[in-house]
Amino acid sequence: MLDRSGILDLIPHQGAMCLLDEVVVWTEASISCRARSHLHTDNPLRRDGRLGSVCGIEYGLQAACVHGALSAGTRQPPGFLGALRSVRLMVSHLDDPTFGALAIEAVRELQSAAGLVYGFTLRSDSGQVLLSGRATVMLP
Repeated sequence: MLDRSGILDLIPHQGAMCLLDEVVVWTEASISCRARSHLHTDNPLRRDGRLGSVCGIEYGLQAACVHGALSAGTRQPPGFLGALRSVRLMVSHLDDPTFGALAIEAVRELQSAAGLVYGFTLRSDSGQVLLSGRATVMLP
C-alpha cells in the first residue's frame, strides 16, 4: 500500500490537485486506489459548489499516472490526454456523501513509446459503478 505522500512523490499533480489518498494494490497490469477528495469542499474541480461526475475521469487518469510511475520505477512526467472512449457516467455528481470513499481502478490495455491506453472504473464504497471509460495518454 502507498499513502498520499508516496503518491505525491510519483506524479506531477500536487497540492489539492492530487486527488488520490492511497494505492490499495497494484500489479504490472492494473492499480486500485482510494480517494475521499470528492467530498472536500475545496476540491479544485468543483464548480458552483458541486463535483460533476465527468470529473471522475481525472481520478481515473491520476490512478493511471501512479500506475505508470510504479511500473517504471520513477516519477512520471506530465502526459497529455489524447482521447476518451466509451465513457459512461452513471451518476450526475460525485460529491454525494452516501458514496463513501471512491474506489478507482485503472487497467493498462496498451503501452507504446508514444503513449498508453488505460481503462478505468470508479465505484462507491458499496461497489456501485459511478463512471467508467478508456483513455489514451500521449507521452512527451
